Amino acid sequence: MFRKILITGGTGQVGAALLATAPPRARLAAPSSQELDIRNPASVNHAFAKWRPDFLINAAAYTKVDRAEDEPELAFALNAEAPRHLAAACAAAKCPMLHLSTDYVFDGAKASPYVETDAPAPINTYGKSKLQGEREVASTLNAHLILRVSWVFSATGANFVKTMLGLAARDELSLVSDQRGTPTSAHSIALAVWRILGRWAKAPSYGVYHFASQPETTWHGFAAEIFAVASKLQGLKRTPRLRAVTSQGYPAAASRPLNSVLDDTRLQRAFGLSAADWRPELARIVQQLA
Repeated sequence: MFRKILITGGTGQVGAALLATAPPRARLAAPSSQELDIRNPASVNHAFAKWRPDFLINAAAYTKVDRAEDEPELAFALNAEAPRHLAAACAAAKCPMLHLSTDYVFDGAKASPYVETDAPAPINTYGKSKLQGEREVASTLNAHLILRVSWVFSATGANFVKTMLGLAARDELSLVSDQRGTPTSAHSIALAVWRILGRWAKAPSYGVYHFASQPETTWHGFAAEIFAVASKLQGLKRTPRLRAVTSQGYPAAASRPLNSVLDDTRLQRAFGLSAADWRPELARIVQQLA
């Protein structure tokens, strides 16, 4: 295991989970955005000089998918330019980097789950900015691993689970039923990252990998499971009626891929990971939020 690890985005969903699940021997630095502005090369270089990490985990990102359509410059600054600055500092310090990316780099036209060799073709600004970030990292730093994840949820931050629970008193909710994906808890992602680092220190495996839980579902199906679990664990007396709608019937500022299911077979084989089931994680988080 790498000993001195710098984590960016420590207050986000995955960043917080990384800090909560870190191995006891790991020496972590997770500076705030005030301490480390990843958009600023000078700030990045100062952070490397101060903490002298021997590994970097970049969990920082602009994740507001719809708002990114109105804030493309900010989205690209955080999701594309900042990873380039971090990768450049890593290259200078001979420090490997694990960079988190997204299923939204794909257009959703494929019928089966996406593998790492499928050509990205993002259909929204968020996905385009994340894809550019992947390319910046790969072209700047050889010792990198890009980990694409999907439909992240946790007990912290803004995510679909917390949004649904906040709407539990509504009479009816319209949910998209033609977008398929795999909900993945931040906790599962964090455990996978620490497993990767443990193996990587002995046998580096660079490149792009997918990590996704099982089984696949839709936003409508995910919401139904959330309310079923909340009824059982939180004792909800009533839950909203869930009306299934298509993507066309649920207008949003940003288009979403109809299929963003990720195949993580490559990751399982390379790092000895097994597929995670998101449903027990959902129950744990709903209980935690009760």
